[in-house]
Amino acid sequence: MERLILCGGGHVSLETAYMAAHLDFELIVLDDRAEFANRDRFPMAAHVLAAPFLEALESLGSRPTDYFVILTRGHAYDSDCLEYILRGQYAYVGMIGSRVKVAAVMERMRAAGIPQAQLETVHSPIGLPIGGQTPAEIAVSILAELIQVRSARGPEALPPPEESGVLAVIVKKSGSAPRSVGTWMLVRPDGSTMGTIGGGAVEFQAKQDALALWRGGEAEALQQYDLSHAAAELGMVCGGRIEVRFTVRRGGIGGFCSNKKRKQPITATSFFILPFFY
Repeated sequence: MERLILCGGGHVSLETAYMAAHLDFELIVLDDRAEFANRDRFPMAAHVLAAPFLEALESLGSRPTDYFVILTRGHAYDSDCLEYILRGQYAYVGMIGSRVKVAAVMERMRAAGIPQAQLETVHSPIGLPIGGQTPAEIAVSILAELIQVRSARGPEALPPPEESGVLAVIVKKSGSAPRSVGTWMLVRPDGSTMGTIGGGAVEFQAKQDALALWRGGEAEALQQYDLSHAAAELGMVCGGRIEVRFTVRRGGIGGFCSNKKRKQPITATSFFILPFFY
């Protein structure tokens, strides 16, 4: 899972955290003030670290799938965080601030030897330019930008997590189905999910199929869902057809529930005819 690391626990960070909880990130919040970095304030976060910023960042390390959002309370902290992050790996780094503040921090980065080409990867001022003013509006703009970057990277940029469940991956697509080949959804044994293959009725049915496969003792199945006919009847734009491969993983990747490979569809019919609902 991609990590969303919020450097700073202030008002914008809090709003960002509440909204990010719905976006399938592993949310991590850092602040050097315990009153701004605690479980009561950020119950939705996977980890909350109350420690000096550099110490906290060092403890986390960096990954090429990490998303860093710098929302600290001052130039010096912004500069420290940004320099450390730019010397590691990341998929996204953004920093809040006025153009004057951003220019000052960037000048400090150049003085520290950070190449200009790398500085140009920083999203700052942060967020899409939607005119946000309140902390919540700024959070919307930040998360919209994260979604934009994530979408541009494509599904192949993020491998599925190493945990038990049934992995559903779109392996073939035709027509106007909204999700592309390679998009995945993990269905856990308790019915919770991570990722999405399009939402709506087809995802609901795919989830039921995945749980049936988990209970049935098979290792793999291939299922096709025809969305075009029902969509046309309802006057909907999205239709098309997708083919989904289901793979059971017990105990993480590679832990199949049996040695059998199931090539037939899960049910007696070749296709489910379902619309997408948004």
